[in-house]
Amino acid sequence: MALKPPVTNLDHIQGNSNASIELVEYGDYQCPYCAEFYYVIKELQNQLGTNLKFIFRNFPLEMHPNALHAAIATEVLAKYNKFWPMHDMLYENQAYLHDKNLINYAEKLGVNEQQFEQDFKDKSFADKVEKDFESGLRSGVNGTPSLYINNKKYEGEYSLDAILTYIKPLL
Repeated sequence: MALKPPVTNLDHIQGNSNASIELVEYGDYQCPYCAEFYYVIKELQNQLGTNLKFIFRNFPLEMHPNALHAAIATEVLAKYNKFWPMHDMLYENQAYLHDKNLINYAEKLGVNEQQFEQDFKDKSFADKVEKDFESGLRSGVNGTPSLYINNKKYEGEYSLDAILTYIKPLL
């Protein structure tokens, strides 16, 4: 199944924009598998360097009560060019995703509590999360993490070795 819609400049992108490998993850900040996979992504980025472009799209699952607010918090921090630091902080502190923790993380990244809370109420950030979620549904996401490599759904194992084995012929 193909990625719908394809990656645009509205997505959160890390890495070389002209990389031969485009890896899109649909993730949930409270998903334990996503937290484990976070470190696989970091190692893929380390090993593939400029050959990898990584994109993250929000897919907060209802079964995770803190995931939606965590996803909205990352979108709020994107306003301050702090999406990726917040993304990393949430996965590295996954056991602590209550609203008060989200405020503390925002403050650590330079956004004061009052501004964060004001922005958090802005519906545009929740709308961005919803848009990501809907694109996941259209793309065939049925759990997290879900990956798309060069616009095609990856159906293999989520280990570093398995993904590298899949990717290397595409380089």
